Amino acid sequence: MKKYFSMPYEEVLNEFNVTSEGLSEKQLKDNLEKYGLNQLTEKKKQTVLQVFISQFKDLLVLILIAAAIISAITGNLESTLVIIAVIVLNALLGTVQHFKAEQSLDSLKALSSPCAKVYRNGHKVEIPSKELVPGDILILEAGDMISADGRIIQNFSLQVNESSLTGESESVDKIVDIIEKEEIALGDQKNMVFSGSLVTYGRALVVVTGTGMNTEIGKIANLMEETQEKQTPLQVSLDDFSKKLAIGIFIVCILVFALSLYRGTALLDSLMFAVALAVAAIPEALSSIVTIVLALGTQKMAKENAIVKKLRAVEGLGSVSVICSDKTGTLTQNKMTVKKIYFDNKLVDGEECDLNDEVAKYLVNASILCNDSTSKDGVEIGDPTEVALVNLGHKLSIEELDLRKTYGRLGEIPFDSDRKLMSTLHNFDNKYLMFTKGAFDVLLDRIVKIKTSSGVRDITYEDKQNIINTNKQLSQSGLRVLAFAYKEFETADNALTLEHENGYTFLGLISMIDPPREESAEAVRDCITAGIKPVMITGDHKITASAIAKQIGILQDGDRAIEGVELEKMTDDELRENVEHISVYARVSPEHKIRIVRAWQERDEIVAMTGDGVNDAPALKQADIGIAMGITGTEVSKDAASVILTDDNFATIVKSVANGRNIYKNIKNSIKFLLSGNASGILSVLYASIMALPMPFHAVHLLFINLLTDSLPAIAIGMEKSQKDLLKDKPRGRNSSILSKDLITEIALEGLVISIFTLAAFHMGLKVNDAVGSTMAFATLCLARLFHGFNCRGDKSIFSIGLFSNRYSWMAFGVGLLLLNAVLFLPFMQSLFEVSALTGPQVGYIYLFAFLPTVIIQVVKVIRDLVSSNKSSSENIVEEKNDISKVA
Repeated sequence: MKKYFSMPYEEVLNEFNVTSEGLSEKQLKDNLEKYGLNQLTEKKKQTVLQVFISQFKDLLVLILIAAAIISAITGNLESTLVIIAVIVLNALLGTVQHFKAEQSLDSLKALSSPCAKVYRNGHKVEIPSKELVPGDILILEAGDMISADGRIIQNFSLQVNESSLTGESESVDKIVDIIEKEEIALGDQKNMVFSGSLVTYGRALVVVTGTGMNTEIGKIANLMEETQEKQTPLQVSLDDFSKKLAIGIFIVCILVFALSLYRGTALLDSLMFAVALAVAAIPEALSSIVTIVLALGTQKMAKENAIVKKLRAVEGLGSVSVICSDKTGTLTQNKMTVKKIYFDNKLVDGEECDLNDEVAKYLVNASILCNDSTSKDGVEIGDPTEVALVNLGHKLSIEELDLRKTYGRLGEIPFDSDRKLMSTLHNFDNKYLMFTKGAFDVLLDRIVKIKTSSGVRDITYEDKQNIINTNKQLSQSGLRVLAFAYKEFETADNALTLEHENGYTFLGLISMIDPPREESAEAVRDCITAGIKPVMITGDHKITASAIAKQIGILQDGDRAIEGVELEKMTDDELRENVEHISVYARVSPEHKIRIVRAWQERDEIVAMTGDGVNDAPALKQADIGIAMGITGTEVSKDAASVILTDDNFATIVKSVANGRNIYKNIKNSIKFLLSGNASGILSVLYASIMALPMPFHAVHLLFINLLTDSLPAIAIGMEKSQKDLLKDKPRGRNSSILSKDLITEIALEGLVISIFTLAAFHMGLKVNDAVGSTMAFATLCLARLFHGFNCRGDKSIFSIGLFSNRYSWMAFGVGLLLLNAVLFLPFMQSLFEVSALTGPQVGYIYLFAFLPTVIIQVVKVIRDLVSSNKSSSENIVEEKNDISKVA
């Protein structure tokens, strides 16, 4: 990009062969063909077919496809069709969720349709901003959103909020003059305006120099392409599990196949044994169950104001250990608010200002009269600092338009960034008074008198020291301070000049800040309780950022706050070593944000990045979980994020973390349920193979259990409600496996218990014949696994969790029982599933053998709960004794 800031504006106009009257029709057509529409290049959306096909990349799905192929080779058409149906169902669920998330994003984009005002052929016209082209003469006024980059050619006190690009919340004063530097920071290019910025004050004419991808926003969009998405811990864990499972199944099936052949079993029968074992081992429903539980999680989170673009991000939120948050608009309200007012040697809260006090009355009225902003019906126009003063008036029952109509404006000297003052002349209290506001250090030197409750008198050294100390106190608290004074004139005949700005009477100081959201402090406390490190990253000043960070609990004793200049001097290794002690980063660039996120990731932390500005987008994509703001967020930030908050509320993140943790816990319990059930089937088949017994199950039996009667309880477990103490646990590590050693032990032991009683039923049936033995084994295993669904609702006993707290578990049990009875007692189902008719006593033994594993498992859990409860009570007693001894 050319350095237009270092060129005279006349040269820039010549560059585009345009005058201040704007482009001609021919020039417009040529430029539109040359540069294209003023919009960022969007990624080409995937077709339905592409999204559908992408669902088959999961290794668990590939294992299922392998099982279907084996079933087809052995001639088992029913098994093949059922497995294929499961694979297709899983792919459909993932595809539907993908497009539902896209629809939600499209609806957010439709909320805004920006326009721009330009001169074309000498006429002022309003056009859709996407039709802007380089060379257009753009008209900017207070309240306009700037839609392209450009060089200022005429300036009338223009001020622009560039926080979406720089992170700096204060407006920037713009100029026309050339800047004679080769390299200069974006925020210091004061003769340029940039797409995505907001005009807060004044007006200007601008020649457009860049549109679409040739803007500063476009550069950031390109930077985003260089970052790569990270897998969530669940993805890593499931992929690892799938690989190990595939290898294990292959080895065991080969051994069983070889053992069967060695014992003289026919080739086809040996292959059927291996297929039965594979079907028993493969959790066919697992991929679908995980998808369904995650999809249910996205629906719940959407109701709580968080749109999830990618299913796996639901679980990823639950593993977050660091949240890097922007300040402006995310932790704060993005609304300047008057905090403290100083007058007559008194410091009071803004809303407690008593207008019966004449000094206070003069000060507040001066702040509204020497002011060009308005605020009405929620629509705020003008500089945020001036809007804060107008809103103070509203709280004190002063309407700015009425006040300005009453006292008029007889003259003015507009604000200038060099002298840092603004002055307006009014007929106030039957006097001609010039009210002036501006920077404290500039105005103080021009003051000769002070207004007090006892009248106007000469200002003393002590008065000045009190004012200086108060200003220092307010500034160190992160507040922005404005000083106010007035000067009396005998007449209003002469126009105001800069020479008039001296000999003032001091009125007071008004300080303001962009305050934290009410819920931010509590959300930060919840993060810390949950073992999550909150970090503030902002383009604002360090003093302001630190004040907010201390107020909401991010910056604590021993923590550091640094600026981008200090960060620039650090190597990546130094940053990685020190990153855990730095809680606030101020005056940072987009590249700095990416470095910070990477430093945490290199320490194996799971990083979430929140933000709403264009400058946040690359870091949002680099982070493990990018969280964008739905209301104030730019489209670039929303596209980069994996989660979008529709209420722009930081506290919603904490709810999302809790939901993510609960979903992970539920998925873990669902996996435990499925694998312990599968383990019981594997052990039963292995036992029969080793003991040279008939097959206890047909492949269709195991498919029925795995896909139908197992699926419903697994989904019900996935809908278990969140426990209160969920946020008291520390986040799990990036490389922590969902299948811990303890979980594998539980799966094996519980699978063994179910297998023992299944084989007991099998042996009982074999006394009659092979068909009855197979039927009793199938029915016992199926029913035992339905009962086992209650065991897997949580780590505690069913009585601690609540027997009826999850109605879906009972519904799943009922439907599963109904399906099993249909297979056992309906003649056409008996034929389809290869089961034999049973007697009443045989059915009774099936129910007994199926229920006993649950009794045993629940007894163990009750004992464990009692031991845990007694241990906690003992620890509490010891703590109480220690507290008493300390008091004594």
